[in-house]
Amino acid sequence: MGKFLYIAEKPSVAQEFAKALKISGSRKDGYIESDDAIVTWCVGHLVTMSYPAAYDEKYRRWSLDTLPFLPKEWKYEVIDSVKKQYRIVSSLLRREDISRIYVCTDSGREGEYIYRLVEQMAGVSGKERRRVWIDSQTEEEILRGIREAKDLSEYDNLSNAAYLRAKEDYLMGINFSRLLTLRYGSAISDFQHMEKRAVVSVGRVMTCVLGMVVRREREIRSFVKTPFYRVLLTQELDGKPFDAECRAVEGSAYFQSPLLYKENGFKRKEDAEALCAKLKATEPQLAEVVKIERKKEQKYAPLLFNLAELQNECSRRFHISPDETLKITQELYEKKLVTYPRTDARVLSSAVAKEIYKNIGGLRSYAPAAGFASEVLEKKSWQGIAKSRYVNDKQITDHYAIVPTGQGLAALARVAPTGQQVYDLIVRRFLSIFYPPAVYQKAALVTKLGGEQFFANFRILMEEGYLAVAPNSFEKKKKDDEEEETGGDAQMLEALMKLRKGAKLPVKDVKIKEGETTPPKRYNSGSMILAMENAGQLIEDEELRAQIKGSGIGTSATRAEILNKLVKNKYIALNKKTQIITPTLLGENIFDVVNVSIRSLLNPELTASWEKGLTYVAEGQITPEEYMGKLENFVSRHTRQVKESRQHTAMRPYFEAAAAYYKKENSRRKT
Repeated sequence: MGKFLYIAEKPSVAQEFAKALKISGSRKDGYIESDDAIVTWCVGHLVTMSYPAAYDEKYRRWSLDTLPFLPKEWKYEVIDSVKKQYRIVSSLLRREDISRIYVCTDSGREGEYIYRLVEQMAGVSGKERRRVWIDSQTEEEILRGIREAKDLSEYDNLSNAAYLRAKEDYLMGINFSRLLTLRYGSAISDFQHMEKRAVVSVGRVMTCVLGMVVRREREIRSFVKTPFYRVLLTQELDGKPFDAECRAVEGSAYFQSPLLYKENGFKRKEDAEALCAKLKATEPQLAEVVKIERKKEQKYAPLLFNLAELQNECSRRFHISPDETLKITQELYEKKLVTYPRTDARVLSSAVAKEIYKNIGGLRSYAPAAGFASEVLEKKSWQGIAKSRYVNDKQITDHYAIVPTGQGLAALARVAPTGQQVYDLIVRRFLSIFYPPAVYQKAALVTKLGGEQFFANFRILMEEGYLAVAPNSFEKKKKDDEEEETGGDAQMLEALMKLRKGAKLPVKDVKIKEGETTPPKRYNSGSMILAMENAGQLIEDEELRAQIKGSGIGTSATRAEILNKLVKNKYIALNKKTQIITPTLLGENIFDVVNVSIRSLLNPELTASWEKGLTYVAEGQITPEEYMGKLENFVSRHTRQVKESRQHTAMRPYFEAAAAYYKKENSRRKT
């Protein structure tokens, strides 16, 4: 019987496989070998797609005559910087004494692609190949993955999707970057006073994200703030003051009045002052309770973290970029502290749910959450989790949510402080799902004075529930037109429960609260990741996001990298302190060029549909040939349209319109 070869994606992962398999053989140059097994590794990608010049020297020069570039047979080459490791891996793959190959690259589309390219380039044939698919790097999970490894052919659809994703990015990037640079680059460089023609860098996902940033900035610029004036009645309940807001409901002297901005605010301060004067003159200064409604509200713990949710939370709490969050979580994964980070799922699988007590048990050694973990185990609250919303096999594609393994805690001391904070966040989100919901007593109170009605809403925490583990899980800012809620203590709660219709409450003050409508918020790095995940929609409500989640822009593995590339290209600016994203003038110029030439590249729904198509290929619902046909048609059609267009001669007005805002900004900085 021959030897088994295990091929990992990077040296550190290979080391974990060697440990789990107890391979104590000699370490050679680029691999570890024992009597019956060899463990080797890639260093990320070893093979890449060849540039057009490799097909024909004529493609080295950028020319409209050679577009569109649509290869019939694709060429690949070994990356120069890793040629040595490629030679080692390829020679091991072809060794005659290797009877079985275990593919241990990352369990996802990109990991599949990394191995398949090496195998293709090395010309491997006639060997049994099995795919190891794991969710963490604990010894137990590695051994399970090897034991249950399936034949590699079962992942052929995933491989097809991986190849197509690369071809799609290549064809759109090569063709549209050359096309728009040749057509519009001079117009940009003339306007920007560049020495060389500007390169218009286009990417299937990158350009779409640029469009989201520019559109949001232009929405903010065109927004006109509207002031409004609300009338508040300060009343007293059991000795405690609270404010209630006047609303012009039916029966009000101002019902459907043109003086109002909305039913709860006046357009002019003078009109609000007139109402205040009228109310102050009303005798007696007692407001009558017209209606009181009480109900209990339960708030359950949020769903578990996927990468996008974690990146958003870390951007909000710690002001770190999505790329940094991914690097930190990858480090935690490689130290066996958490499960696989590049996941879109926010739930557990039913199989994992049965064994989840092991993860919880391990967390008893994590001091900040030891008490919570012990309580979950003592009360056996984990046993009912399989029937909850936190477990759903249908919502999992490659991997379940990011959760702590309960292992590797000795390594936590070697993690940087920010990394420890991220780990704590993951632990608390995880443990919170085993706790009961937080329970609030809500009350909606309507009172009347001088013919006008006043509305107040109360929300008082009665039972802490999961908030004991993960406080602030539902923090969100109030919008302009949302009702304010008044908090309170046990005394206020008791008074509200006793209050009855017809009761009279002393009026302590009548006042005006000035407000104004606010423009849309700029994206920060975290909210942009969420918007990308939801096909361009920024949905701030955590529960609503979970309900409508569909196909996104890019993948959990690539979104942070795309933002980095836009910053590097100087198309967007990222404030490191606040993580706020804004476009640059060059970015707006690029946007205007794409908007008049290949507008569909800026459409988040279309970009998401390409991603959905790749998912269909991975699931075997459409063939690679069908997908490739649509892709080539898209590239050919738009290349032809841009070649025939004369729009490149009329770009200056667009550029000047954007530049006006940057001149204002520059002049403000000088003063």
